[in-house]
Amino acid sequence: MARTVIDVNDEMLAEAAEIFGTTTKVATVNAALEDAIKRRKRASFLGWLAEGGLPDLTGPVETADDPHQAA
Repeated sequence: MARTVIDVNDEMLAEAAEIFGTTTKVATVNAALEDAIKRRKRASFLGWLAEGGLPDLTGPVETADDPHQAA
């Protein structure tokens, strides 16, 4: 792991620590980075779905074995 010196807004860091339930600056920054990455990946995936990703899964599923299907 690389060691980096950065200036961080203390109020934002404290608020982030409260949100993530972390007790150290390192844990808070790592949790915030992880959260930002996951949020961006989720947004990207949702955009992909909205553009037609997984087209075979967007309509109703019909099978001959479906016990709920009217005969």
